[in-house]
Amino acid sequence: MIEDLMELLHEYREPSYLLFRRLKALDRQFLLWSDLVHESEQFCETEVGAPLRETKMLRIMRHTQEAAVDDPFFNLAIRNRVGRWRYVQVHTEEMQAREIEISDYLDIKERLAAGIPPGDRYVLEVDLSPFERGFPKLKDARNIGRGVEFLNRHLSGRLFLDGGQGQVRLFDFLQVHQVRGQQLMLNGTLRSVDELREALNQAVELLDTDVVDDGLQRELRRLGFEPGWGRTPERIRESMEILLDILEAPSPTNLERFLARIPMIFSIAIISPHGYFGQSNVLGKPDTGGQVVYILDQVRALEREMRESIHEQGLEIEPQIVVVTRLIPEADDTTCDQRLEPIMGTINARILRVPFCQYESGEVIPHWISRFEVWPYLERFANDAQKELLAELGARPDFIIGNYSDGNLVATIMAHRLGVTQCNIAHALEKNKYLLSDLHWQNHESDHHFACQYTADIMAMNTADFIITSTYQEIAGTDESVGQYEAYSAFSLPRLYRVVSGIDCFDPKFNIVSPGADPRVFFPYFRTEHRPEELRREIEDMVFGSPPCAFRGLLTEQDKPLLFVMSRLDRIKNMAGLLEWYAKNQELRKAANLLLVGGRLRPEESNDWDEREQIERTHWLFDEYKLEGDVRWLEMQTNKTQVGEFYRVVADRRGAFVQPALFEAFGLTVIEAMSSGLPTFATRYGGPLEIIQDGVSGFHIDPTRGAESANKILAFLKECEERPEAWDAISKAGIKRTDERYNWSLYASTLLKLSRIYGFWRYITSLERQETRRYLEMFYGLMLRPLARRVLQAKH
Repeated sequence: MIEDLMELLHEYREPSYLLFRRLKALDRQFLLWSDLVHESEQFCETEVGAPLRETKMLRIMRHTQEAAVDDPFFNLAIRNRVGRWRYVQVHTEEMQAREIEISDYLDIKERLAAGIPPGDRYVLEVDLSPFERGFPKLKDARNIGRGVEFLNRHLSGRLFLDGGQGQVRLFDFLQVHQVRGQQLMLNGTLRSVDELREALNQAVELLDTDVVDDGLQRELRRLGFEPGWGRTPERIRESMEILLDILEAPSPTNLERFLARIPMIFSIAIISPHGYFGQSNVLGKPDTGGQVVYILDQVRALEREMRESIHEQGLEIEPQIVVVTRLIPEADDTTCDQRLEPIMGTINARILRVPFCQYESGEVIPHWISRFEVWPYLERFANDAQKELLAELGARPDFIIGNYSDGNLVATIMAHRLGVTQCNIAHALEKNKYLLSDLHWQNHESDHHFACQYTADIMAMNTADFIITSTYQEIAGTDESVGQYEAYSAFSLPRLYRVVSGIDCFDPKFNIVSPGADPRVFFPYFRTEHRPEELRREIEDMVFGSPPCAFRGLLTEQDKPLLFVMSRLDRIKNMAGLLEWYAKNQELRKAANLLLVGGRLRPEESNDWDEREQIERTHWLFDEYKLEGDVRWLEMQTNKTQVGEFYRVVADRRGAFVQPALFEAFGLTVIEAMSSGLPTFATRYGGPLEIIQDGVSGFHIDPTRGAESANKILAFLKECEERPEAWDAISKAGIKRTDERYNWSLYASTLLKLSRIYGFWRYITSLERQETRRYLEMFYGLMLRPLARRVLQAKH
């Protein structure tokens, strides 16, 4: 593609010159993909641009993610394919091009964005690529997010090609398993791989006889086997035969099957420090939303799966899951001031809350703190939480899961100290949400402190044993957009540091494990036997009557379908944006009412500046467009059971759900709505692009094109009026889609399988990446710790 550009500049010199002159006329230092594509396509429709129309110039521009304009140079970041970047400098007067290194490209961006003079160009450069040499990486972008499959294929073959050492390491691995003083799998009777193989053959023969249970256990122990192989003779024999096959001729499939059966995971720590983490009265509070629902549903699914797995392994052990979060003394009518709280719907899972303390004085911080300002407290929190967790479990956990940037950093610190497998879940990375937020990080410091967050992200991403995402896009984006993780491959914080090799989306640590919606709460509207009449009437009163909660608007034509949106009230979620699309489309207002559920209704009741701004904007739109009779706005509802019925009441009235976010990492509300049988329109930027098959199980909308999105919703409503079966088709397809691909049972079994497989490879190979960790620990001490202190200093 670079070579093609050089040819085009030579062969089509005049139109190429005019194209770049048109781009320069935009008078911006940085042009984004949308600018480059739009202007290039418009130019090629003109008479002077027509010669370029049939060339590869448009294709090149569609692959160019951004351009840094440094007249007379245009510096292009060209993304040939997912994760494959090249950088080109075009002299727009001479019409010549040359390829430049990533360091040179970032240097130009830093100079333009921060005005760094030529004599002051030294910058700390972070490059993790030397530590990755020789490490197995995927090559095909289609396999991104299927890291465990690649890892098993790659390493299982190597495992037994080293003179028998692989078998020895596997033998050693089987001997280390124990729980609460009970030895599992193998005892000290067996001292070599040959003895193990012979014992396995004898055990398989024994299992073919009619030995009674007590006698079988004694004989197996005599042969060297401890509990953990299975509950029934059939299960034990099957496990042993799989191991014999592996010792004879290993295959990735058999290795995965065997590792998935090993009793390794009995206790899990889930880390989520920021926000109000509780089971009631927390949704809608600042920094508190979908991740709380996600984690609580995750815990319930994991406990069920752990219990079933432990039972099948033939063990009588109670699994333990502890969610470690922050204790907030000033808890604002929540339970966040309680140290321990059992998790409803589980037998033995609980929330453990540990306060934020000043690092040196130990003074407890009493009030809520924004997720953007937690950084000065996390290192002390990790230390204190580790002590509390060990005391609560009575031993170290077998597995640690981090959530969000802050939780992933705490998980990184704890997992390294405890020597356990670590999984990270970002939920949402902020870097893609804010335009050029890395280059202009200093402009965001007073509110967002992105320097801390992006530094913590780089550390946690590179130290995790594996990372799970809900969608492919989170990792690698689309042909048009860069993935959230891919955005960390190279970036710059001018005057602070630049990253030339940060995270590689071809790393096999990435795995896609999509969550689901709680089936007890989110089920199809037509299952009337599960819908209490009293609850349905309560929701209808909230929508149409005078409920005991804050609201604005009274729907005058109550027989019209409802368009429903529910989210936090912030700029990114774009609920006020949807309200404006609706307000300006008179036909849509005639066709449907709009139901908004989110935020508070009084700005003074919110202590989040973003929410306050959106509250004021929403009230202004009500007044400006006289929306009182067409729109109902209810404050955020925190009762999960009520939320489920909201979707079904809207479905009863043949309405639709709209998710208009400017960007959505996954889209849990999309899953909830589709599971309820409610046709769904959702943003094309982020996870919903994968969840929904456009026109089949729902619809994609572009939140940057509000009028177009409103017309798409209107067209569907009109079609349903003419052909009611159109609504039914989308409804049924949405239910089918979520049933097959987005359910918690599949999520839990996959996550536990990953924890075992990555734990195995971590034990027997160099997957722990000690060199990378030491490099990043130095980076932590020299960079993140001082940045965190600056956050505290800025507050005072």
